[in-house]
Amino acid sequence: MKKIKAALVCALLGTSALSADDVSSAVQKDYSYLDSLYKHLHSNPELSFKEFNTAERIAKELREIGFEVTEKVGRVGVVGVLKNGDGPTVLVRTDLDALPVTEQTGFSFASKAMGVNEAGDTVGVMHACGHDIHMTSFIGTARQLARLKDQWKGTLVFIGQPAEETVGGAQAMLEDGLFERFPKPDYNIALHVSSAMASGTVGMTQGFALANVNSVDIAIKGIGGHGAYPHTTKDPIVLGAQIVTALQTLVSRETSPLDSGVVTVGSFHSGTKHNIISDGAHLQLTVRSYTDEVRENLLTGIKRIAEAQAMSIGLPEDLWPEVTYSQGTPATYNEPDFTGKIHAAMTKKFGEDRVIWSSPVMGAEDFAYYGRTEDRIPSLMFWVGAADPEDVKAANEGKKKLPSLHSPFFKPDYQATITQGVEAMTLAVMDIMAEGN
Repeated sequence: MKKIKAALVCALLGTSALSADDVSSAVQKDYSYLDSLYKHLHSNPELSFKEFNTAERIAKELREIGFEVTEKVGRVGVVGVLKNGDGPTVLVRTDLDALPVTEQTGFSFASKAMGVNEAGDTVGVMHACGHDIHMTSFIGTARQLARLKDQWKGTLVFIGQPAEETVGGAQAMLEDGLFERFPKPDYNIALHVSSAMASGTVGMTQGFALANVNSVDIAIKGIGGHGAYPHTTKDPIVLGAQIVTALQTLVSRETSPLDSGVVTVGSFHSGTKHNIISDGAHLQLTVRSYTDEVRENLLTGIKRIAEAQAMSIGLPEDLWPEVTYSQGTPATYNEPDFTGKIHAAMTKKFGEDRVIWSSPVMGAEDFAYYGRTEDRIPSLMFWVGAADPEDVKAANEGKKKLPSLHSPFFKPDYQATITQGVEAMTLAVMDIMAEGN
């Protein structure tokens, strides 16, 4: 049955084998199918670890192409394997989840979906980070590679990963035996849309591309009392303010100017009334870096500073702040030689004006986990421009602001973005798999 379905897909796409140079034409011919898939995924987003219908659809698409598919890997993940002789094993990853954002794009197929967030609130749900484009490009690439089987050798491992937005999905799939139950990859590759780059362009970064990220909570204790008699209290707001100020030295005085680090206090809550000194405060931080060494110093430094500031105002040790860490994600590292090879192949195909070297960013991606094995699997995540070129031009001239990822107004130039995503990913995988010929 699988062979019949695979043959049917090839018949739909055309029966003759294509070279990589012909992919552009083939993707254009296949676009009506991808357009329908994209609009379905966009209109039906699901939150992290709740992507049941999305995963089912991705599994169905892979099966019809001819992949051997396993579902519920890492709770909701999908793994498709397509073997085609001796050659490299390449993992291609897409993320499945959407965000708790109410869409305001004006698309005729805009999401009206609702979901329940981590706090238990009912919220609007939207693919505001472009995962719908990622999935569509992923399936489009799978369809092209199935058609081009006489042009490459090796094994494809296509994975649909849940819960990228809550940075739990990659670990869940790995802990569920991704690299033990299925062929272990020689290379990992993924794409991500960019809201700041023009559609039709591709961006790459050699080395660190996205950051280490941790969320940190500091629960500050104090001794409360009347605002008119502060000398009888230990004010947690004053202590919190001192901690916030001192934390800035972790970057400005403890991190080399040649390295990167961010310590941002995003939330500071305390107190209930004008004339009451509270007995506690709560700080929420995001901490970002590239190297593991800088990350470790920032995280240990937060605890050291919080406790030292508490000591400085005379708080007993049993009232020192409690520091907790959560939502950790390692930095995404694009192996330089591997990245350079794919960059050269794309530049040859698309031209220097469409393939750029981009700067690293302080955003995070749990795709990083797939490369952090003992043997450090070479990995690459590249950017695909998603903004209308005219809007990018206007933004560069200071005439317009582009909505960022995670914005309810993020409105990708989806046809050009999907087309470029499929072409670029197909070319990248073909370039790797040619080693098997």
